[in-house]
Parts: sequence; structure tokens; C-alpha cells
Amino acid sequence: MQQGGASDTEVTWEDQQNINKFGRLNNRFHELEDEIKIAKETCDNLEDASNELILTDEEVVRFQIGEVFAHVPKDEVESRIEEMKSVTSEKLENLKEEKESVLAEMAELKKILYGKFKDSINLEED
Repeated sequence: MQQGGASDTEVTWEDQQNINKFGRLNNRFHELEDEIKIAKETCDNLEDASNELILTDEEVVRFQIGEVFAHVPKDEVESRIEEMKSVTSEKLENLKEEKESVLAEMAELKKILYGKFKDSINLEED
């Protein structure tokens, strides 16, 4: 006699590996979302800094290098900010691509696991 939607489906070693892999991918997915959020904020901050630099009429501006501020020529700061923006944008694109890859792999595992366990397994987040 079955209770509470229990299933007689046997969980094989391969099934357990798929469940574990899904869990690792789900964790990575959440890490990627956090990293993407940080990269977007960094891009926005760099864009704001670039705009502020355009508005200033100073030839030498304070620029943070590590934990200290140094007086750096405006042209050099502009080029550094542009370089930082391109690096951050590239990183953001790579993170988005990895996120899509993880989502595709998770969808494939969901199809396999739901195909075998039907509603005996819950892979959705609430």
C-alpha cells in the first residue's frame, strides 16, 4: 500500500548522479545570477564614472588605484575606464553564456528525471 504519492521506482546509481549533478548546476546557476548582478552594477558604475569625467573641466583627477587615490591625468583616466568597461562587459557576456549553458543542461536533466520519477521528484524552486 502506497502512502503520500510514494513511488515504487527504484533509484539507480545513475539516477542519483543525475540528481546530484542537477543540484550542483542549480547552485552554479544561483552563483552566476549573483555574479551577473555584480557585473551589471560594475558596468553601471563605470558608465557613471565615465559620464562624470566628461563633465569635469579638471586636467588632473583623483583616481583610485587599489586602496589609495592618485592624481592622474584626465586622458589616462578616460582610457583606463574604457578598458575597465570593455573587460567588465566581456566578463558579463561570458557569465550570461555560461548561465544559458547551465539552464540548458538543467532542462535536459529535468526531462530525464521527470520522465522516470514523474511527480515523485520535485526539481522546481518555490
